[in-house]
Amino acid sequence: MKRIQVILTLDMENLPSNFSEILKEEQAIVAAWKSEGFLEHLFLRDTKNGAILIFKDKEETEVKTLMENLPFMKIKKSVEYFNLIQQF
Repeated sequence: MKRIQVILTLDMENLPSNFSEILKEEQAIVAAWKSEGFLEHLFLRDTKNGAILIFKDKEETEVKTLMENLPFMKIKKSVEYFNLIQQF
């Protein structure tokens, strides 16, 4: 089964004053993705400057479109996409 890993790093030096509101919006979107079944995992980075998301059953172009709709993309420092193949 195909997986796409996304590594999102936030620009922690330039957070907007309404960061807590943005975080709530972000959490709602991610919860919807999880309930729809295509976001398999979300890991927060221990440095608290971003997250790692694992998508399943989506093409990279679809994942990029989904990610562009996240509120945190406006405060991103970087975002990386990796196509993964699960080994059995």
